[in-house]
Amino acid sequence: MQNISVTNVKAHPGDSAFLLSSGNTTVLVDTGFAFTGHIVAENVRCALGERPLDYIFLTHSHYDHALGSAYVLKKYPMAKVVAGSYASGIFAREGAKRVMRDLDKKAAAAAGITAYEDLIDDLRVDIPVNDGDRIIAGDMEFTAIHLPGHTKCSFGFYMEKEKFLIGSETLGVYYGGNDVWPCYLIGYNTAMESISRVEKMDIENILLPHFGLVSGEKAKWYLNTARRSAVDTAETIAAMLKSGKAKEDALNFVKDRFYHGSVKTIYPPDAMVMNTNIMIDLIEKELL
Repeated sequence: MQNISVTNVKAHPGDSAFLLSSGNTTVLVDTGFAFTGHIVAENVRCALGERPLDYIFLTHSHYDHALGSAYVLKKYPMAKVVAGSYASGIFAREGAKRVMRDLDKKAAAAAGITAYEDLIDDLRVDIPVNDGDRIIAGDMEFTAIHLPGHTKCSFGFYMEKEKFLIGSETLGVYYGGNDVWPCYLIGYNTAMESISRVEKMDIENILLPHFGLVSGEKAKWYLNTARRSAVDTAETIAAMLKSGKAKEDALNFVKDRFYHGSVKTIYPPDAMVMNTNIMIDLIEKELL
């Protein structure tokens, strides 16, 4: 990927925060938790030196991706936040912010942090985007790609010339190893449509939330594995439920397949259980 650098500026294993730079323009992709927000902001400052941060792109509104933006903006108030139009509405909802606060505090407590500045009410979106919108970010040009399935507000951002996609958790979450964890929270069929859409694009490089950049054959492997894993997981859960197995058995199947090793330090258990139960309910509704 010529002339574009990617720097990991995460502050915690569960964060997602990567800095793109063309040499002239800088874009922070996702910003991590609230409890790590100030550290992510400092990591960005260390990476940039005296250069400004120009843009913040949010792939979706979940707490481990978006809450840190308020803290980064405290250090870089001129940076423009780009996110899906639906995400901007979520940030205005007191109920949504209450859930994000609660999940963030639980993740912080698990990391041994019990007190930190609360800037969640300062969340904002400066440039709300819809599918197909062009974003001219200095000398970088992106197309916003709506990829619902994980959330309604999930977006990827595509640089056609560079064949580079800023990915979405709708496609599947990769933590390393030999598998990709499906993460469809609003619809299995919707997620599969998003995966099919990306498969038709000319992509050689994908920036994966939480993990980082994959290129060439690894990018192809990721997309192939993401599809296979999404289908296999859904069909296995559907078969279990159809045979009379309890939803707890389906939850344990997902945990046994995906939730082991270093993933346990990255993916908070309460969020994992909540999200997996949502997936199981969706599969029951759509496939049975």
